[in-house]
Amino acid sequence: MSEHRRKPPQPQGGGRAAARRGQSGPSSGRRAAPRGATGSPSDSHESGLYGSGGEERSYGGRAETRRAAQRSTGGRRRGAEPTGRGRGRPVPGKKRLIDYPRADKDGWRRWMPSWKLVAGLCVAFFGSLVAVAGVGYAMVAVPKVDETATAQNNVYYWKDGTQMVATGGETNRQIIDLSQIPEAMRWAVISQENKTFYDDSGIDPKGIARAVFNMARGGQTQGGSTITQQYVKNAMLNDQSQTISRKFKEIFVAVKVGAEEDKDDIIAGYLNSAYYGRNAYGIQAAARAYFDKDAIKLNPGECAFLAAMLKGATYYDPAGARSIDTAATPQANSRRALVQMQDTLDKMVEYKHLDAAERAKYTTLPKWENPRSNTQLSGQIGYLVDLANSYVVTHSKETGITEDKLRQGGYSIYTTFDRKKVSKLEEAVTKVYKANIKPDKRPDTDTHVQFGGASVNPETGAIEAIYGGEDATKHFTNNADQTGAQVGSTFKPFVLAAAMTWGVRDPDLGSSQAQDERTIVSPKSLFSGKNKLKIRNYDGTVWKNEKGEEWLQTNDGQVSYGTPPNYKVDLREAMRESVNSAFVQLGMDVGLDKVKEAAVNAGVKESTLAGTTFPSFSIGISDPSAIRMAGSYATFAASGKQRDPYSVQKVTSKAGVIYTHKTQTEQAFTSKVADNVTDILKTVVEKGTGTAAQLDGREVAGKTGTTDGNKSAWFVGYTPQLSTAISMFRYPDDETQKNRTFLEMFGTGGQEKIHGASFPAEIWHDYMEEAMKNLPVKKFPEPEAIGEVLNEDPEPSPSPSVTETEEASPSPSPSPSKTETEPSPSPSQTCPTFFNCEDNSGGGNGGGVNGGSGETSPSPSDTETEDDTRGNQNGGIFGGPAG
Repeated sequence: MSEHRRKPPQPQGGGRAAARRGQSGPSSGRRAAPRGATGSPSDSHESGLYGSGGEERSYGGRAETRRAAQRSTGGRRRGAEPTGRGRGRPVPGKKRLIDYPRADKDGWRRWMPSWKLVAGLCVAFFGSLVAVAGVGYAMVAVPKVDETATAQNNVYYWKDGTQMVATGGETNRQIIDLSQIPEAMRWAVISQENKTFYDDSGIDPKGIARAVFNMARGGQTQGGSTITQQYVKNAMLNDQSQTISRKFKEIFVAVKVGAEEDKDDIIAGYLNSAYYGRNAYGIQAAARAYFDKDAIKLNPGECAFLAAMLKGATYYDPAGARSIDTAATPQANSRRALVQMQDTLDKMVEYKHLDAAERAKYTTLPKWENPRSNTQLSGQIGYLVDLANSYVVTHSKETGITEDKLRQGGYSIYTTFDRKKVSKLEEAVTKVYKANIKPDKRPDTDTHVQFGGASVNPETGAIEAIYGGEDATKHFTNNADQTGAQVGSTFKPFVLAAAMTWGVRDPDLGSSQAQDERTIVSPKSLFSGKNKLKIRNYDGTVWKNEKGEEWLQTNDGQVSYGTPPNYKVDLREAMRESVNSAFVQLGMDVGLDKVKEAAVNAGVKESTLAGTTFPSFSIGISDPSAIRMAGSYATFAASGKQRDPYSVQKVTSKAGVIYTHKTQTEQAFTSKVADNVTDILKTVVEKGTGTAAQLDGREVAGKTGTTDGNKSAWFVGYTPQLSTAISMFRYPDDETQKNRTFLEMFGTGGQEKIHGASFPAEIWHDYMEEAMKNLPVKKFPEPEAIGEVLNEDPEPSPSPSVTETEEASPSPSPSPSKTETEPSPSPSQTCPTFFNCEDNSGGGNGGGVNGGSGETSPSPSDTETEDDTRGNQNGGIFGGPAG
């Protein structure tokens, strides 16, 4: 190619075209034509290599020419078709909202954003974040604390303050106020987990970024949470999933909570909701699980130890958790816990929350308790818990705790139960049962045998021990509190107390006057001890039931007491030998309304009394519980001062103490009456039916009882310091069985008949020997003389030819002087279930309406000889109200 044909490189933007436009002049008013548009080859030469500007024009010159041309036209170059390297590029000089790719740069520089663009995008991005955060903050509300975070157990304590059991809910938690959380515990957690807790907004941006990055990589999400966030997660958010969306929700709520709630409330909420291992939620449950003490009593070392448990008790509990992970051995966990504990203590010193000298005391792991089940309700524990719960709810006016509130949990219930006494009572029952009751060998007589028992402190009314049955998880009725088993002759002391308090009525006066004119009875007063005694009203008329049938009262073993022909015995002997006829007639002379009043005053619940208008009421056709019988006998032990049995000494919650029991004392009987009853009951144990209950070196007063058909047997007795009742009966446990009834105990335990003097007295003795150990030996008060000796003068004796149905009345006068008599039951009155009325026709059945079968014994002088009446139980084991 020749020299003159070569063209130099053209500058960007079409410099030749600009030159042509410059030559056309400003006056033409027309745009310069694109190169080649006229088809004249001279045009290109004129404005090209050999133009007027010289043979070799510089790029700068052409650019200058172009700018000059543009200035000369008075406007901007518009839209020439780009060619060559400029094709598809933004037109220089044209403004864009975002200059990207950059119009004034070539090559890779076109794609490098300018600092203005980067700054603008950053501002826009963070501005958007702020806007989103603002909207999110405005829209989110502080959620209510989730029910699962407030679900709590109730904790029950023994009399000595040690924990019995924590139960009542699925979560072992007891929420407490910040004032009950040691300062050291708060600072231990803050120092280890969130040192800026009191200053931050509730979130840690660096921690959040780290957590989000970990989640994006599919790694662990822990490590980005403040205490506020953890509190929100534990107590407020149901969703515990580890996702980015849940994390952002947690952040928004945490910021809101941090701004609106007090920091002290947040730290208290966190410590009460966190999990510490060993099924312990919250600091109070953790303190009990690891150290068996209340949280407020934790020292700094123990606080630092528990702060370590928050990192995961599986790998920090010194007891180990090899069942979960073989690496969680006791040794490895102990090392980890010690290192973590020491690190926490060091940080507490570093952040000025703990004195260095105090910190130096805690260089080893604190002494921790072995793990144990806190929800075990087997054995007697379930009965004890039920009894405490019943007391708390039935006394809701004083405790402020309804059944619903109790179910919500959070209460610490301090009971009156003595751990040692409960254990010894259970041992005594178990010993007798295993030695004598053989269901496999004697299925007809030894199945369904049950025992109940209770001990009450006479000085306070505190229930110190009960035996509710074999196992609360298998046998659901508490035999100490509710059975329906009749008490038999253990009811007789109430008849005696009524006779010594109000006296017998004067048969020569009308019924209204006779209520005021009475004679107090002396223990030496005489009453007929004859078997098959015809029972009379106080005015001497023969008592008849609603069918007009007379009733003859039998004694145990069909034995008569006293010297014939009058068969008189004093009340001491009548009590000692449990003579039914004497006490039935005494009850009629005093008035059954007064017998009822005496029983209620002593502490028996009125709702458990039955047949109060029938003569047999005096010999125990009612069914008070073992607790109530022990409590009512405790009234005699306390010289007539009655104190209701109670099982709860104190109740606390997160608000502190909300209930403290205050013993209320009523003077049920004068000390003269009560002490005389005690003195007579001492005779029963010393040389009567209750000799099996004698304690070595101690005075004991008590009474045996056996009921009609041998369906229950009792022994109730007391020392000055403790009153205890033991019951025995046979009753099917199967609640699905219809028409369950008490079963007879003839042959049970290999004995011909079960007496109160047999197994019940034996259990009472074995238990009380242990329960009274280490207690001082005390004597009962000496009784003052009381009352007048009734029926001392000789009475006309019945003719030898007189039959049992014509036996003379034992009332003070052989015949009434007035025609007015005590009203008998109305003919329209139906016969109650405890009477077998259809079998009673005068003396034909040898026992009348409820004479009973009686008890046989070799000698009436030194064995129990009583017939304590009981017919069919109406309502069964669940028919009688709680005692």
